[in-house]
Amino acid sequence: MLPDTSPILEAHDLHKSFGTQPAVKGVSFAIGAGEIFSLLGPNGAGKTTTISMLSCLLAPSAGDATVDGHSVTRDPLGVKRVIGVVPQEIALYPTISARENLVFWGRMYGLGSAQLQARVAAVLDVVDLADRAKDRVETFSGGMKRRLNIAVGLLHEPKVLFLDEPTVGIDPQSRRRILDTVKELNRQGLTVLYTTHYMEEAEELSHRIGIMDQGQLIALGTQAELTQLVGQLDIIHLGVEFNGAAKDTLATTLAALDGVQRVGMDDGNLTLHVTEADTALADIIVAVNHAGAHVRQLEIREPNLEAVFLHLTGRALRD
Repeated sequence: MLPDTSPILEAHDLHKSFGTQPAVKGVSFAIGAGEIFSLLGPNGAGKTTTISMLSCLLAPSAGDATVDGHSVTRDPLGVKRVIGVVPQEIALYPTISARENLVFWGRMYGLGSAQLQARVAAVLDVVDLADRAKDRVETFSGGMKRRLNIAVGLLHEPKVLFLDEPTVGIDPQSRRRILDTVKELNRQGLTVLYTTHYMEEAEELSHRIGIMDQGQLIALGTQAELTQLVGQLDIIHLGVEFNGAAKDTLATTLAALDGVQRVGMDDGNLTLHVTEADTALADIIVAVNHAGAHVRQLEIREPNLEAVFLHLTGRALRD
C-alpha cells in the first residue's frame, strides 16, 4: 500500500463456488487510495471471479468487501457509483460510433446532457480516440476497442478503476498505449485494480502485487518484497530443442543436480533456480545434452515475479 494512505478497498475472506467447485478460496487484501494494485496469476487462478465479486456482478458465497466504505453485499449500488469496470470481454456496440457508444453508456450512468458531452470529449482524449469519435466501432482494431472500453469505465469519474486483463489479444503498440494510459490516470490520482497474467505488466505498473493461484492469494507485497521470497538464488533460463527427448525425464534429472533448487518447464523453455549459476551451469548443459536435447538459448537472470511464482507453486507462471 502507498505510504500514509488509508484503504479505499478492502476484501475480507472472499469465497466463491460454482456448484461444488470452489473458484475463490478466502481472498483478503486492501488497496490504498491512489495505488495501482495488481492481481497476477495464470488463467483460471480466480482473478476475474474476484473482480466480479468486487464489482457486484457476482455475489460472494462467503466473506465481504468494501469500496470507499460501501459493502458489496449490503450496498452494491453504492459500490457501483464509485467504481469503473473494464471487463475482459469487449462491452461495446459494433455498429454505432465510438461517441454513440459513450453517450449510451453515459446515460446508463445517469449523466446529464451537458455533463455527458463534456465527459465524452474528455475520455476520448484520455484514450487518444478523439479523431475516431464518429467512426463505427466495427472498423476499429482490437487495441482501439480495448481503449474505448477503458473510456467507458472512466465516464462517470470513478474513484477506483477495475481493469481485467485489458491487454489480452492486442498488438504491442496498443498494449504500450494502454499501459501508459493506466500510469497517467494513476498519476492524476485514480486508484487502479489491475488483473493480468503478464508478469512484465505487473512489474511495470504496480505499487503492490497479489499473486493468485488456484483461487487463493498466495503472496502479496511490493516487487522487492516478493522477490525476497526467492532468497539469493540465481535463475537460469534455457531455451531447449528436445528432438524427441523426454521432457519430464529431463526435468527430473535436472532437479537432482547439486545446487538446483527448482525446475519449471513451459513448452521448450526451462527455468532453474540454483544456488550458484557459475557452478551449476556446466552440469546442467551436460544433462541436457545427455538427454538428447539441444540448448538454443541461455540466460542468467536476477529473481523476478516469474521466479517467485515458480518458487511458491513449483510451476512456471504460464504453465
